[in-house]
Amino acid sequence: MSTNRLALFAAVSLAAGALLGLAGSFSPPAIRGVAWGLDGTLLVMGALILAVHHVKLGNEQLAAGFLTFVAGQALVVSSSAMTLAASSPSFGAGVGLWAAGLALVSASSKMPVFVRATGAIASVLFAIVALRIFGGTALTPLSSPLPFDAYPLLVLTLFGWAWVHYRCSRGAV
Repeated sequence: MSTNRLALFAAVSLAAGALLGLAGSFSPPAIRGVAWGLDGTLLVMGALILAVHHVKLGNEQLAAGFLTFVAGQALVVSSSAMTLAASSPSFGAGVGLWAAGLALVSASSKMPVFVRATGAIASVLFAIVALRIFGGTALTPLSSPLPFDAYPLLVLTLFGWAWVHYRCSRGAV
C-alpha cells in the first residue's frame, strides 16, 4: 500500500474509531461493547500506521507517542465487553498510557497548536483518572465528571491527528 493510502487509511481509522467510541458511550451495554470493540480496533490500527509513518520520517517522539497510545488502547479495548465496574482496572491502566501517549504527541511541534492543546488537556485529565483508579477510587469508563467529560477532548485530538495525516496523504504536509 502506498504511503498516501496508508495515511488516508490511518485518518479514516482514527475518525471512525473516535465516532464509534463516542457512540458507544451513549449506547446500551450490548451495543456499547460492539461499538467500543470496533472503536478500539480502529484506533489501534490507525495509531500503529502513524507510528510506522513517523519512524520512517525520523520523528521518534511522535512514533513513541503513537505506540504508547496503542498500548493504552489495547488495554482499554480488552475490556470493552466487560461490565463497566469489572473493566475499571484495565481501563485505569489504559487511560494512564493514553495520557502518556497524548502528552508525547502533544509535546511535538509537528502537530498544529489546536491539536497539541486538546491532546495536552486530555492527557492531564486522563492522568487524573488513572491516578484516581490506581488510588482505589471506584471509577468506570462512564463516570462523570471524569473520565466522561474528557472524551470530547480525546475525540477532538483524534480528529486532529486524522486531519493532519489526511492532509499528508493529499500532499499538503
